[in-house]
Amino acid sequence: MSKFKTLLKNLGPGLLFASMAIGTSHLVLSTKAGAQFGWFMIIPILLANVLKYPFFEFGIRYTNVTGKSIIEGYNRRGKGYLWLYAFITFATSIATPAALCAVTAGLFINLFGIQGVALFPVAFGLFALNSIILIIGKYKVLETSLKFLIPILFIALLVTTVLVINAGPINPIQNFEAPKIFDQTGVLFLITLIGWMPTAVEASSWLSLWSVEKYKVDSNKPSLKEALQEFNTGYILTAILAIFFLVIGCMTLYGSGIELSGNAITFADQVINLFTTHIGNWAYVFIAVSAFATMYSTCLTALDAVTRVGIDITGLIVEEHEKFTGKKYYAAGIIIISVISIIVLYALSANMGLILAIATATSFVLAPIVGYMNLKNVMSHDLPGADKPKKGLQLLTYFGIIFLSLLAIYYGWMLLFK
Repeated sequence: MSKFKTLLKNLGPGLLFASMAIGTSHLVLSTKAGAQFGWFMIIPILLANVLKYPFFEFGIRYTNVTGKSIIEGYNRRGKGYLWLYAFITFATSIATPAALCAVTAGLFINLFGIQGVALFPVAFGLFALNSIILIIGKYKVLETSLKFLIPILFIALLVTTVLVINAGPINPIQNFEAPKIFDQTGVLFLITLIGWMPTAVEASSWLSLWSVEKYKVDSNKPSLKEALQEFNTGYILTAILAIFFLVIGCMTLYGSGIELSGNAITFADQVINLFTTHIGNWAYVFIAVSAFATMYSTCLTALDAVTRVGIDITGLIVEEHEKFTGKKYYAAGIIIISVISIIVLYALSANMGLILAIATATSFVLAPIVGYMNLKNVMSHDLPGADKPKKGLQLLTYFGIIFLSLLAIYYGWMLLFK
């Protein structure tokens, strides 16, 4: 079998990772980075993708070699690790599906011109649709649907980026002054961008659980080399798409003097209007498909992932892990997470931006801890020596942990004392 056919056959966890990672962090943060600070921001985007690579790679590595989720690995290191990760998951994930679905619903309303419809019923409909898709089709339909959705997203974004480059950069307003990157506002944005590029570190467990499920569905488990090739393909794709969004922000917004909204729905609406003004109304379909596909794929995969993590943690805590891997527990988990998300959405929809900001800040501060826990797993006796990460990858991991720790400390210091 050719390398390309083998890669196609093994598509799954890396593909899901790409679909999940290119949501708010790319659509909002990458575009905003280019729009506010220009081409310089390609450096922190690439830096974040490189430094955080080992944390995600370890989720694939551990599961491929051991056949167990990386959360089971935390449990093997000690109950303290499991409870710590349970706290991190609760702190960062409880509102994430609701916030993502709210953004997706807002995009749906704004992009496709639906008049007189409130956000909540559209978001409710998205939750119902996603729940049905996941409960009936489970992992296989998620993987299959994304094999169609991601190429559409990539092509739409590629076309949009080419159109933007072809149209050329906008003319800066008179007396335009680029904002300072290293003042308080710039540094805080830089920290947020690095912390959430390509996504939160705890998503390494999502990769691990998707791998567990794929190995159940497919009779032939890929080798470690093949599994890492598939993941690397998805990971590189997320980095490329981040640069696409950065280019779009630079070419259409940098120097315009327009103040961008911190709200993802309003921000997306601003970007769409600027695209059509800059390129022409005829390009609207490419832009609309790109933006909606970006958020919908994230919304769908996040609901699946948060459910799987919750089930895995619960099963290990009550010491009935095998029992909790049954189909009825997955269906029940999807329904429970959906109901909780709908309640959160209904009660706090006006503050979705604040809820997501709190979740992202918490995740960013705790990222070095998750990175260290993942390193402990892959360097343990669970893996034979030949399958453990090489020295270069270990050194990159330590550098990433130290770098993110210093950023987290500085972030806390700026919030408290500035």
